[in-house]
Formats: sequence, C-alpha cells, structure tokens
Amino acid sequence: MAARTKTTKDRPSYRCTECGWQTAKWLGRCPECQAWGTVEEYGAPAVRTTAPGRVTTSALPIGQVDGRQATARPTGVPELDRVLGGGLVPGAVVLVAGEPGVGKSTLLLDVAAKSASDEHRTLYVTGEESASQVRLRADRIGAIDDHLYLAAETDLAAVLGHLDAVKPSLLIMDSVQTVASPEIDGAPGGMAQVREVAGALIRASKERGMSTLLVGHVTKDGAIAGPRLLEHLVDVVLSFEGDRHARLRLVRGVKNRYGTTDEVGCFELHDEGITGLADPSGLFLTRRAEPVPGTCLTVTLEGRRPLVAEVQALTVDSQIPSPRRTTSGLETSRVSMMLAVLEQRGRISALGKRDIYSATVGGVKLSEPAADLAVALALASAASDTPLPKNLVAIGEVGLAGEVRRVTGVQRRLAEAHRLGFTHALVPGDPGKVPAGMKVLEVADIGDALRVLPRSRRREAPQDEEGRR
Repeated sequence: MAARTKTTKDRPSYRCTECGWQTAKWLGRCPECQAWGTVEEYGAPAVRTTAPGRVTTSALPIGQVDGRQATARPTGVPELDRVLGGGLVPGAVVLVAGEPGVGKSTLLLDVAAKSASDEHRTLYVTGEESASQVRLRADRIGAIDDHLYLAAETDLAAVLGHLDAVKPSLLIMDSVQTVASPEIDGAPGGMAQVREVAGALIRASKERGMSTLLVGHVTKDGAIAGPRLLEHLVDVVLSFEGDRHARLRLVRGVKNRYGTTDEVGCFELHDEGITGLADPSGLFLTRRAEPVPGTCLTVTLEGRRPLVAEVQALTVDSQIPSPRRTTSGLETSRVSMMLAVLEQRGRISALGKRDIYSATVGGVKLSEPAADLAVALALASAASDTPLPKNLVAIGEVGLAGEVRRVTGVQRRLAEAHRLGFTHALVPGDPGKVPAGMKVLEVADIGDALRVLPRSRRREAPQDEEGRR
C-alpha cells in the first residue's frame, strides 16, 4: 500500500508584513492594520510524495499476456453485439445513455434475460422502480429467466452485498444516478456521488471479471449527465437515440475500447418490447404504385450501415407575408441552403413566396450532406408538381455554386439501393464500380440533376434553359 507523507501546511498562508496578521487567502488590504498591499504569501504548498509499494502482479512481455480472458461473449441481441464489437468482454463497463422513455430499460432487461444461463448469472439492480414494476415489464416483453436476479436498491453498500451473494457474470445498474454511498456527502446524482458509485462498480467489475451495464441520464442538451470523468472511466459509451413518437431506435458507439465506433444498431420499439432490425430500410420508405410529386429517395450512412430513406416536400401558396419553413428530420439550415441554390442556380423563382414543408419518413434524421441532392430534387418536384421517375435514388452534396460534390461510400450506397430493387441513381462524378443492371447518371451541378424532371410538366424554367435542352 502506497504511503503518503503528511505535513501541517496543506495550503499556502498569507501574512501582513506590517502587523503580522495571518489569513488563508490573499487580501489587498489588511483588516487588522488597514494597510494596503502588505499581505504576502509566506507558506508554500506542501510537497506530497508516494513511496514505492508492493506489486500485485508482475509485468510481462505483451506477447505472453493471455488475451483469451478478454474474449467477448454475445449478449443474445445481435444488433447490440454489432455496436459492442461482438458482445460483452468480461470486466468491461458499458455506459448506456439516452433520453427518458427512449427504451433503455426495456432493451437492457431483454439483454439481461437473454444473457442469463446456468454458467452466467445476471443481476439487474433498479434504483428508479420497484421490483414488481420491473417484473410487469419483464412479463410484457417475455424477459423471464430462472438465472436472472432482480433487486431494487439505492444504497451502494447493498449493491455490493448483492454482488457477493449472487456472484453474477453480468450486472445491470439502472441507473447510476440513483445510487448513493453513505460515506460521501451530497444527494444521489451529484458529481461526488456519481464519481464514487461508478468508481466502486468499476473496481468490482475488474476484480470479479464481471461485465457491467450502467444506465446514464442525459441533460436537456443531450449530453451525458454527471462528471465528464465518468465517460473516461468506463470502457464503452453507447448513445441510445430515437424520437418517442417513432418506432425506430438507434444505438451508436461513442467510445469503444474493444471495437470500432462507426457501427449503429437499429431497433424497433413496440408494445411487446424492443426488437432488432437487421434490415431497417423498410421503415423509411413508402411503397406506392405510382410516383408522387415532392418525394425523392436517398441512401444515408449510419456509421457503416447504408439505409435507404425517403425525403418529402410540399409547397403551397402562402397566406401570410412571411412564408413558413417547416422541417422534420432534416436540418433547417441545409433545407434553407437548398432553397437558395434552387432559386439562384436552378432558376426556380416560385419557392420564395410559398410555404414549404419538408420531412423524412419513419422518424429517421438526415444530417449528412449526402442527402442534399435528394432534398433539392424533392423541393423542385414539389414546386413544379412533377413526380420524379420511379425507382430513382439521389446521392450527393450540393454546394452554394450549384455543383454536386462527391461523398464517401458511394459504392456501398449504390449496392444497398440495388439490393432493394432500385434501378436508377443520380450521383456525383466518378462513382466507382456500379452494380450490374443499375443505371447511374453522373451529374456535375444542380442544373444537370433537374433535367430528370419530365420536361412536359416542368414549370418555372427560363426559356433559354429550355432552348439548350
């Protein structure tokens, strides 16, 4: 055990050079003799040293370290294993953060039941609900197993006592902000309490080789609540995202010491629980017999996973001096930029005086620039009341000069669109290898892209543009 020397001077002291009055902090004027500028520091901070202690395990060449102890064990939920990098590593501590009601407790209760077995017990500790409430949810989603143990505790010492009694291979703590240690001052969820509780559970996980899943709250800005140190201490940080009014839920890896952070797990939340979606593109599409004006399809990348999404736009005559601009699932700034590009570079002048509504289907959020071309074509299609050709996807970033720029992963996006039956695509120049049987049109600017609209019904185009066509 390392020893630390102690001295009586733990902090600097200040003394008045005129009257000798002492204080623990600096003052501009001595309150004893009323002299200005006479208080000076005379005690320096004590120097603390740590003596060498006993070594618990000898250092080994890295080639002789047994790596089999860090082999990941599947959780039984393939979409979560995809984000974790194969499963849960013994001794790993995972922080799962998300907004209230997004489905964190439902997912982790399902993981707890599917991970429990004869050789691997699971302990689910809830600090926000009673044990009977968790049992009702378990009955609803079918998460009942004889090797799944349930406890409702908010005291850290009691939680550590349950670990000694159950000896689980997996601990789920819901949530870390509700547990407190009686030895630390402060209310549960405070900085000191969260730091102490997380530190104790991390030490227990490393000593026992026990995987731990910690549920964390988020602030109103979407950041993980508590000290930033919490994210540094844990091994994996997962962000649980989703609109509570939509069925889609996404689990993103923010930090992962055992794998990559560019994987995304897709889930569908319903009355019977939460299930993984190996092919979630169907949630973001509307199947129609005939194309409808104001709709365009694109392929977005969530991590390394391509997803086909639908962008919809609607333009109507405005009844107020300032036309409305409403977006859902799209960034308002990107939509405003596409409107300006269409008006200036695409010569579509009717957009500035009309109410414009733009949205995505299925609750997906498109924030990457690769969706710019689809947004622009959907707006142009809505303005001219002309549907785009059937089975068409648009991929590309649109600049302020109207040029269509290259984006990453074009081949992966085209392969996903071809797999789902789409036969035509608008892409920037040099897309690389194109799937067999798919017609790809390379466009250099927004003018080239607008030519896919049927000429007979296209409106608001100048005569010189029509002459060139």
